[in-house]
Formats: sequence, structure tokens, C-alpha cells
Amino acid sequence: MKHLSLVVLAAALLAASAQAQPKSLLIEDLTWTEVRDAIAGGKTTAVFYAGSIEQNGPGFALGKHLFLAHFIAQRIAEELGNALVYPTMPFAPTGDPTPEHNTGHMRFPGSVNVSEEAFGLVARGVAESARAAGFKNIVMMSDHGGAGQTALEKLAKELDPTWGPAGTHVYYIRDTYFKEKEQMRAYAAEHKIAVDSHAGFDDTSEMLFVDKDKIRRDKLVKDDGKGGTGVTGDQTIGTADLGQMFVGYKIKDAVDQIRSLVK
Repeated sequence: MKHLSLVVLAAALLAASAQAQPKSLLIEDLTWTEVRDAIAGGKTTAVFYAGSIEQNGPGFALGKHLFLAHFIAQRIAEELGNALVYPTMPFAPTGDPTPEHNTGHMRFPGSVNVSEEAFGLVARGVAESARAAGFKNIVMMSDHGGAGQTALEKLAKELDPTWGPAGTHVYYIRDTYFKEKEQMRAYAAEHKIAVDSHAGFDDTSEMLFVDKDKIRRDKLVKDDGKGGTGVTGDQTIGTADLGQMFVGYKIKDAVDQIRSLVK
């Protein structure tokens, strides 16, 4: 009887634990009580992953960074095992949108720019919301380079010393973007592929792996050297297999850095 009672108790504990685990790791999919119960059940890390809306040449949907961030953030949370994902930030600093300047990606229709200040304020708002919800660790990263990365680094350096003593830590996860870029460049050098800096073979490969329907294969281009296409690199040599490798780098790099910081 005693053995049977222990079995019943163990089963009850497992059932309770399973009920506390959300069906999705995306906060937008959950109710507030499900988020509350997930945090109480051990999901104490909040993931903020920003994308952007920017041109990627004539064969590539503008939401590239948004789609990648949304996909990768979930894989990071799955690997961590103790995390939930806040909604993907779709906008980032991408250029000067004013008619008299019109620089960067804003030279191309459809691109969206927010200032570094605005981007940082949104990220701060998400961090404050995560803290209020009861998360103990908030990790912030971006799939887009430039000023958004600087804003996240600055924010983490500001908030962590202030909130940390009370039990909430904020970390900027740079490796998701910068370490993966180093790994991509090493691969390109080894295979004698020209390194690209925007919407080239690596970005194309990642999207072919994550969501190939966002690619117009017949309109992929190689950099013309004049800046007219918006592409700096060679999209035409991208493959889904390479994309799986590069996305895998991003996931592993992020998880490794988060685990090195979250104790």
C-alpha cells in the first residue's frame, strides 16, 4: 500500500508539473494565468528578440529579420528549458527616412525605421513588463545589426546594476548576432566564398531553411557593385542546408552565452 501511495503521489506531481507547463513558449499565445503558472513552474527567463523590416533585394521579403527572430527565439527558449518569449519587436533603426537624406535601407520602399531612442524605449518597456511579471532573468538580442545592438547593450548595462540586487537581471546577448557572423565569415573563407554584408548567401540560406516561401528564387541577385539592388553579396548560392547550419549557430551561440550569464 505504501508503494502504491508513492506511485500515486508521483503521478499527481508529474500531472501538476505538466499542467504548469505552457503549450506554447510564446507569451502572445498564452493567457495571463498561464504565464503566471509557467513562471511559478520554473520559466523564469524572458527572451526579447528584435527583428526589423528592411529591404533585402528584389527577391526577398522585407520581414526577413522578423521571421528569423520569431523562429530562432522559440528554438532558444526550447533549448534553455526555462524560458518564455516576448513578442518579436518588428522595427529597428535602419536609416534616415527624411526626404532630404533618405539613407540606408530607407532608400528602398517598404523599409521601416525607428530611431535608436525609440527602439531602446520599447526594449525598456518590455524589460519593465517582464520584471513586473516576475521573470528573474531578461535576455535581449537582435537579428539586425547597427544601432539596435548598441541600444540593447546600453539598456542592459543600465538596468542590470539597478535591478540585479533585488533579484532581476538583464543581459545583452551579443553572440546571437556577432559570433554567428564570425562563424559565417570563417565558413566563407574556408570555401572561398565572397563575404557579404547584407542579404547575401547567409541570410538567403537562413530564410530558405526557416520559410522558403518568403524567397522569390527567380529574382535573387548577386551584388552589382553599384548599390542599386540593395544586396551586398551573392544570394544565388544560398541553400537550405547552409541555412540550417547558420541558424543552428545562432541558437547555440545564444544559449551558450545565456547559460554562461544566468547562474
